Amino acid sequence: MLLRQPQRVADAVERLVGIHHPVCAAASELFKNRLRAYCAEGEERGLRLPLEVAEALARRRLAVAGSREERGEALVWLGTALAVLGKREPGTERLLQAAQAFRAASQECMRERVPLEWATTQNNLANVLSDLGRRESGTERLEEAVQAYLAALQECTRERAPRDWAMTQNNLGTALKTLGERDVGTERLQQAVQAYQAALQERTRECVPLEWAMTQHNLGTALKTLGERDGGTERLQQAVQAYQAALQERTRERVPMHWAMTQMSLGNALKSLGEREGGIVRLQQAVQAYLAALQEYTRERVPLEWAMTQNNLGSVLTTLGERENGTERLEQAVQACEAALRERTRERAPLAWAMTQNNLGNALKSLGEREGGIERLQQAVQTYLAALQEYTRERAPMHWAMTQNNLGDALTTLGERENDPERLHQAVRAYEAALTVITRETAPYHLEIVQRSLAKCRRLINKR
Repeated sequence: MLLRQPQRVADAVERLVGIHHPVCAAASELFKNRLRAYCAEGEERGLRLPLEVAEALARRRLAVAGSREERGEALVWLGTALAVLGKREPGTERLLQAAQAFRAASQECMRERVPLEWATTQNNLANVLSDLGRRESGTERLEEAVQAYLAALQECTRERAPRDWAMTQNNLGTALKTLGERDVGTERLQQAVQAYQAALQERTRECVPLEWAMTQHNLGTALKTLGERDGGTERLQQAVQAYQAALQERTRERVPMHWAMTQMSLGNALKSLGEREGGIVRLQQAVQAYLAALQEYTRERVPLEWAMTQNNLGSVLTTLGERENGTERLEQAVQACEAALRERTRERAPLAWAMTQNNLGNALKSLGEREGGIERLQQAVQTYLAALQEYTRERAPMHWAMTQNNLGDALTTLGERENDPERLHQAVRAYEAALTVITRETAPYHLEIVQRSLAKCRRLINKR
């Protein structure tokens, strides 16, 4: 029973530390070491209880802090525990609490007196804002995160603190990458690649293997997104190489949750490569990477990561199903997307919900094309329209455009089967909407696909 109650565990820790420090156990160095250990255990092993214990210990240390420095340090520990917990939970309450803790810590750690500690706190605040920004619609939190990282880099220079500078460059890259995924064009993504490459100047495999692996992973993600917008496969191949490099140090035994994260991301890059190269080998490799990730990304432990992996698995199963005979893979794709939607609700994570609605629509559309009839196609249209409730042109223009294209495909097939010219005209409008965002500059590979689909739909209309 004790093992499931963080406050009682914290009581036990305080009593044990009190044997050596009877006056004020929570203010002692030994107490801080226990706090640090619980935080590390929860983060590295993906366990909830140690982080909840760390939160309780940090609150006790904050309650007895006697100086600004002590309050600032306790607030940083509190924010750290809350941030890791919040990252793994569906809602945003703990992330918001973490942001409050880091903002309070910034006020205690004065920039003029302790510039490097202030910079570290700015970096931590920016990390939480990035996590919030990824869950929320729009880009305001992400823009705030970029500004906080840039503020940190004013004090945390490469000459003064090379490792912290590299860490902040890495984190800046991640915020820019997420912004770039929502923007049209590639400018933010190229800035992200530059930030990661800067970080790797100090984060070498020999000196800091796990930090090097983290940045290789992040670089792979930025390269993958760039590759999806460019023509060709060079960027995607570079992304696969970066992920495979990261897995040399991110092993399941050493860091199981990070191993799972990189396995999932490797699956994403392999899926995109497989879609462009033809054949099924890359796609089968992607399925294996996702299934590996799900060994650690369980619904009970990390529901949002589990849902993300289910979503991605559904997407690659759809592509595999389109290249293979039968409907088994496509049925599995529908099941994976529906599983993801149990956690990816519109209220919790609106953009993630929209992504899975779009992917579910793709699976239903492919099933409908193969099965005959119109029921699956009608379901696909409804899921695409649902996705567009959150995938607006203002919030996520590229995702909006791709969903418009997919909607056009479903409407075209429906129009052919129903012999309904209105469906075909609706499809034309969807394709034309997509082409307001998908241009030769923003996404040349997808431009050709949409243009071909639009031309086919217009030919069908002209035949009637």
